[in-house]
Amino acid sequence: MEIFGIPWSLMLSQLLLGLVNGSFYAMMSLGLAVIFGLLNIINFAHGALFMMGAFFAWMGLNYFGINYWFALLIVPVVVGVFGILIERSMLRWLYKLDHLYGLLLTFGITLLLEGVFRSFYGVSGQPYQVPALLSGATDVGALTLPNYRAWVVVASLTVCFATWFVIERTKIGSYLRAGTENPKMVEAFGINVPVMVSLTYGFGVALAAFAGVLAAPIMQVSSLMGSNLIIVVFAVVVIGGMGSIMGSILTGLGLGVIEGFTRVFYPELSATVVFILMGIVLLIRPAGLFGKEK
Repeated sequence: MEIFGIPWSLMLSQLLLGLVNGSFYAMMSLGLAVIFGLLNIINFAHGALFMMGAFFAWMGLNYFGINYWFALLIVPVVVGVFGILIERSMLRWLYKLDHLYGLLLTFGITLLLEGVFRSFYGVSGQPYQVPALLSGATDVGALTLPNYRAWVVVASLTVCFATWFVIERTKIGSYLRAGTENPKMVEAFGINVPVMVSLTYGFGVALAAFAGVLAAPIMQVSSLMGSNLIIVVFAVVVIGGMGSIMGSILTGLGLGVIEGFTRVFYPELSATVVFILMGIVLLIRPAGLFGKEK
């Protein structure tokens, strides 16, 4: 069976590839949206922290024998704590200043982290083996589905929608939103707002690290893997609407699929289609698809 002269199996494989890429876009843009929406900081270091997550998983396996499943639990916590240290030592002084200051600081942190890992490991990619439990593929009729890629989609969507539910539908989420809009009122209820803000930033960073561990068996682990991804992720956040949790998730998935199908119909456009869509959306709706007009 063919669609516009293209085999159906190829269409399905590109759909899967688009969902995998879209899962990374959604996870990364979700972390950015959480940090910007609740803390008002444009975290340009998000790509470098994604890279740290992948590298820590690789280092854990090769130096300490920590397998993939433990890395998936431990690495986000470790990188999240590192993010809290960044927030407490540097970012906390910038909340009342213009967004540009936070952007410049986190850009500097990106250059520092990438420089450290590049000095030790260079820019060539390091392989990370797919865990034995998820190796191989499953035949689903018209498509042979790689087990690990299917796991990436399921794990990413589970974490993304769980995060959305906690922030938008629970009491903890309401405290977070209230704490950023009116911290003195929230402190009157006995809640330590600075600690809550630090934990929120750490959680956003942990999402990037979690995505990095998921990406390690698919991408080559290198010091540049974050910088190659973060520009597209920023475009996703802008299209979805800065600070919109659900907008980041849906836009990330949707753009991943669009990018995948573009590789089939017009490969030359696949690297720029996201930015073309960003330009169109900004012309029509400057606040993004799911953003709130001010």
